[in-house]
Amino acid sequence: MMRSSISLGRIGGVPVGLNVSVLVIVVILVVGLAFGRFPVTFPGHSVAIYVIAALVTALLFLASLLAHELAHAMVAKRHGIEVAGITLWLLGGVARLRGQARTPGADFRIAAVGPATSLVAGAVFGLVAWLAGVAGATSLVVGMFAYLAGINVLLAVFNLIPAAPLDGGRVLRAVLWKWHGDQVRASITAARAGRIFGYALIALGFAQLVTGLGFQGLWLALIGLFLVNAASAEEQQAVVAPALHGIPVSRVMTAHPVAAYPDESVTTLIDRLVMVSHLSTYPLVDEHGVFAGLVTLNRIRRVPADRRASTRLRDIACPPGEVPTARPDDALTDLLARMDGCADGRAVVLDDGGHLVGLITPSDISRVIQTADLRPRRPGGADLAPPYTDHPRP
Repeated sequence: MMRSSISLGRIGGVPVGLNVSVLVIVVILVVGLAFGRFPVTFPGHSVAIYVIAALVTALLFLASLLAHELAHAMVAKRHGIEVAGITLWLLGGVARLRGQARTPGADFRIAAVGPATSLVAGAVFGLVAWLAGVAGATSLVVGMFAYLAGINVLLAVFNLIPAAPLDGGRVLRAVLWKWHGDQVRASITAARAGRIFGYALIALGFAQLVTGLGFQGLWLALIGLFLVNAASAEEQQAVVAPALHGIPVSRVMTAHPVAAYPDESVTTLIDRLVMVSHLSTYPLVDEHGVFAGLVTLNRIRRVPADRRASTRLRDIACPPGEVPTARPDDALTDLLARMDGCADGRAVVLDDGGHLVGLITPSDISRVIQTADLRPRRPGGADLAPPYTDHPRP
């Protein structure tokens, strides 16, 4: 759900997009404001005016969420961390970082700048509301900006709760990392705090459902469930990633994978390889063995049966520029931080000439993770980082 469905271009070199689930936030805000808060608090306007005011408010709120995530991204880039992109989705925004801060100070700054940006946004909207009132604007206009000021402050406060994956959890991790000198221990503590907080939100949400506050309780339970899942994943990653340190890609990859050709039809691939090899991933190579794209069973299934004979594999493949790549001697942890996008968790291994020499699939990753705890743990920090995820409101 965190993948971008609609691209908004690049800001500061960072790809920005929207997931279709963000429309849920827009609908909730527009309906709640246009047919609830605004008419009750600022009576005397037509329905059309309320809807327009609510829509403008919702768009400005999304802009403030984007500013929050851009702040994370810009500070991360300043510390040498690549940013894969920013996506606004159902529960707010996420900045996908390919790597992790190397010092507690950098970790602290990347985390804290998000809530700080929301507080600044709240102050700016509050100032605009005050100036609008002084200038004689209608109470509805003043109320719009006052609402945006309040919700941004609420966003900042909520994200400062010391529970991963909230920004406050990142701050807690940085402080504990500095205190104990152990990033893994700090990450596990922050993740467990996040899981506890998530369970508390779920319990509170169900309590509200029982007492009749249906929608608000459902929303809290949904956020709590997300926090529990995200925090559990972070804890697992914190434990496993140090054990993966030093493993080269060549030790994990499937060497000399079964490949297909870009100009083959989908029908030919199914008859020639899929029904025989029963594999889920087929890298494409040209006549010189140079990597030319990646086809998975999911992509094949999306082609209607009556179009498979006329559809070439290059037409449905994940383009080579969007597939995570590595060299055989690269560190596995560096590759894992980049395994996202249209390749569905796959990556290809290339030599210096761009020729395909290996393939890494989720099964390969699962196998190495299952044996990771058998290797000696290395001190220091992991090379993987989960995205900075923020939530619009509790």
